[in-house]
Amino acid sequence: MKKEFDGERYPDLLDDNDFSQGVRGKSAKRFAQGSNIVVLSPDVAAIFPDSASVDKALRLLVEVAGRSIMKFAA
Repeated sequence: MKKEFDGERYPDLLDDNDFSQGVRGKSAKRFAQGSNIVVLSPDVAAIFPDSASVDKALRLLVEVAGRSIMKFAA
């Protein structure tokens, strides 16, 4: 049994918002596959123009760190 809508659930929504064409779960499958969002501090974000450059820097860091660990393990 559905509850009756009293019109007061979301007072912050504007009257002109129209969700009648919305599709429930449109992105659910893609989201379930995995999403990993990282928010960078503004000073760090200013250094990287896009996500590809962040990926490249992190991969390089992992590679260098891996070499350092291998030196100490030997």
